[in-house]
Amino acid sequence: MSYPKDHLVSRAVIKLGEYAVLPPEGRVINVIPNFEGFKMTILASPKMGTSFVQYIGEVAPDAKTTKTFGGDGIETFVFFLDGEGELKVKVGGEEKKLKQGGYAFAPADLGMNIKNESKGTMRILLYKQRYIPLEGKSARAVFGNVNDIEERIYDEMENVFIKDLLPVELGFDMNMHILSFEPDGCHPFVETHVQEHGAYLMQGQGIYLLGDEWVQVKKEDFIWFGPFMKQAVYTTGRERLTYIYSKDCNRDVIL
Repeated sequence: MSYPKDHLVSRAVIKLGEYAVLPPEGRVINVIPNFEGFKMTILASPKMGTSFVQYIGEVAPDAKTTKTFGGDGIETFVFFLDGEGELKVKVGGEEKKLKQGGYAFAPADLGMNIKNESKGTMRILLYKQRYIPLEGKSARAVFGNVNDIEERIYDEMENVFIKDLLPVELGFDMNMHILSFEPDGCHPFVETHVQEHGAYLMQGQGIYLLGDEWVQVKKEDFIWFGPFMKQAVYTTGRERLTYIYSKDCNRDVIL
């Protein structure tokens, strides 16, 4: 950090209980107990209005969790965003080494342990939410890599593509997707739905409709979309606009 060279400004847009755009400028490191050697920032919290918590963090060599992350009703997800090395993730009795693009999901009865035994430093996205049980159904541990998943056309639009990271099964009450828009891409319509999203922009730039405002967004921005928030995007750059986002699904509304 250094002294500012001009007026203090920010691209952040915060509408508590509705939506938020958090650019990388202005984020601070949060002390998270049981994350040794991590530099973590909380991007989404119920204090904002979300039903989940999302983090972005830098993982140094020899960094590790000293207590299981999640479990006791909390499901968790980790994504190797970028950087070097391998990230070791253990879910129950299963352990995998994740390379860039790798991810792991832990169901609510297990949680996960994370460790960087390599010499590289990487960035991760981390996510947790309370699981909503469904009689006769259950979730299970999932490991994968986005580079191994084939894109499919989104809503019959040949310039928009999606990848599903978790199984589309009733045992799962959430999913993670990667959505990509070519330079001339956009949503097929303005969406208004009960699901909320947490989206991290991995590539490109665009202009996003959030409620009644059009907000310019770009790589490294985090966006939270609250339930029933009007939303749609146009790509504005010369490259793909790509983001990874969460979605709650497969459950009726609880009264």
